[in-house]
Amino acid sequence: MKRFILVIVAVLLLIFGVFFAIRYYFVFGRGTKAGELNFFVQKGYVWKTYEGRLIQTGFKPQNLGGVQSNEFQFSVTSEKVAAQLMAASGKLLELHYKEYLGALPWRGYSNFIVDSVLSVTDPATGKKVPF
Repeated sequence: MKRFILVIVAVLLLIFGVFFAIRYYFVFGRGTKAGELNFFVQKGYVWKTYEGRLIQTGFKPQNLGGVQSNEFQFSVTSEKVAAQLMAASGKLLELHYKEYLGALPWRGYSNFIVDSVLSVTDPATGKKVPF
């Protein structure tokens, strides 16, 4: 009987471990987003995470004659990428991200984790900014 309970507990722990790994560490999607960096901050009570918002303009109006603005909220885990984004507030950016099925508190508030900055453009001049 003792061995049966031990096997059941081991199987349940294995199932929970596989579920946790898929939910929080499996990369569900990858892609790029482009837009204007609205804000980028480091915040948190226990884990200080980097959080940002990219404003993407669009042409699909919600109201007749309007222009829709889409927000892309993301988190950043890399200090190098965070430093690049801190210096790029108000600029037009192209970001590469990974999408996870769930957020972890030490990784950030968002399911979208930006892992690199592909390009930075100054909207006033239209020229790419070296980073």
